[in-house]
Amino acid sequence: MKAIIIDDEKRARVSLQLLMEEYCPEVTLVAECENLPEGVKAIHKHKPDLVLLDIEMPGHSGLELLDFFNENEITFAIIFTTAYNEFAIQAFKLSALDYLLKPIIPEELINAIARLERQKAVQFKALAENIQSENFEKIAVPSGNCLILLEISDIIYIKGEGSYSEVFMKNNVKHLVSRNLKNFEELLSNDKQFLRTHKSYLVNFDEVTSYNKSDGGWLELQNNISVPVSSEKVNLIMERIRIVKR
Repeated sequence: MKAIIIDDEKRARVSLQLLMEEYCPEVTLVAECENLPEGVKAIHKHKPDLVLLDIEMPGHSGLELLDFFNENEITFAIIFTTAYNEFAIQAFKLSALDYLLKPIIPEELINAIARLERQKAVQFKALAENIQSENFEKIAVPSGNCLILLEISDIIYIKGEGSYSEVFMKNNVKHLVSRNLKNFEELLSNDKQFLRTHKSYLVNFDEVTSYNKSDGGWLELQNNISVPVSSEKVNLIMERIRIVKR
């Protein structure tokens, strides 16, 4: 597993490196960066599995990291490291794998890395399940340490949240899945009922009840659900509506 440390304090980087070497030998540290721009360059260069990211840094906060990447480029997990616990809620809204307070306790670091290992194992298992058949009615998706089987026809829409996605089902259940929206789009590419309507939304077109052109464009779904439409997707949606009308 490849990892990058982004922290403006040299002492903190050295301390974390020593902890990794002693307690997490399965992790290879490929770069240390003292600010966010350097970290972004290192991520593009090394394609790490994990980024250990400080929050409070001059110039850019670590919470801004995902702003520098397209969703299909976010293939790494994030563990935030900071001395201030008031950032915890913001960190988890960005789908962080974990949040470690400085000084970092070795056991907490070990547990965070172990969670990442389990997560990746589940993702590989899910991939194997999904590629067994080209005409599948269910998809296997990783959620935490579990593998969930979802009926494709029961999915109303999927909302992308960085490296994670929220899958909204007909039974009013929502699943948080450690897979980005691009992965779902590719996985469901053979299923003509799903349409990417926005950079953050993949919609089951069978659930669409109307298209509203006001305020930039919205699709109205069953259960009074509304999802936005990107301007570049309008023609695609109109074509889909024409096909349905036929």
